[in-house]
Amino acid sequence: MTLDDFSQYARHRVDSYLAQHLNEYKPATHLQDAMAYSLFNGGKRVRPMLTYAAASLFGEVNDLTDASAAAIESIHAYSLIHDDLPAMDDDNLRRGKPTSHIKYDEATAILAGDALQTFAFELLSQAKHKNAVLQLQLIQELTQSSGRHGMVTGQMIDLASVGKNIDVQALEEMHQHKTGALIRASVRMGAISTGATTPADFAALDTYANAIGLAFQVQDDIIDITSDTSTLGKTQFSDEDANKPTYPKLLGLQGAQELAKSLHDQAVTSISPFGDAAQPLIELANYIIGRNH
Repeated sequence: MTLDDFSQYARHRVDSYLAQHLNEYKPATHLQDAMAYSLFNGGKRVRPMLTYAAASLFGEVNDLTDASAAAIESIHAYSLIHDDLPAMDDDNLRRGKPTSHIKYDEATAILAGDALQTFAFELLSQAKHKNAVLQLQLIQELTQSSGRHGMVTGQMIDLASVGKNIDVQALEEMHQHKTGALIRASVRMGAISTGATTPADFAALDTYANAIGLAFQVQDDIIDITSDTSTLGKTQFSDEDANKPTYPKLLGLQGAQELAKSLHDQAVTSISPFGDAAQPLIELANYIIGRNH
């Protein structure tokens, strides 16, 4: 299966699951419209792809895998809504379309983000594949990665770092929380959903996920200055204009590109013991450092 084939497979599964469960509740139509706007606005579904790819290492995907992929994407969508708000990054474009608070209004955007966050845990707790132990593990994994121990702290560090001189170590800590934590959860939750992993498996997957999580952000910083607004789907130089610390700013463009390549190689090496079954994860690592938007 090529990466394009795998992408279509993962997108179809997670989008069908999201649409089915989002449409179960009808009264708050305006709220659901705003939730759907951010869930289905052309995202690449990298995190669900990682979830399905990790699960496929250990057997067939199941409803818990679907719930995990959908929950991760819901958290990601909520984080982007809030990230774009005037109080945060104050962005007007996301994936080439008006951001949620521009399309609707600021209050609706905040509530849509809140609703998507809780929707994620609704999906995990109500999955048809009933296994209370695995469901609790998945919920714990997502809370750890998305809350004060992960993504939210990363965003707080990001906001506190604007206009300040920080070193590479501090920048890495920020991004391992803000971006890396949810990417690591995507991989771990895929494995957990099968119930068939060992501590050694998790160690290898953690090394892979930590490396590609950081590589993802390094590449984001690179393409913010090497791509254009129409390709990016958001305003070019937005991080530079906001005076945010980035890898090209600290390491130079070539240094940032070399770091992305080194992290990619580390990720691929870590999962080589899984053999051919790891090919989707390897293809995703290739994609992460090869993308231009």
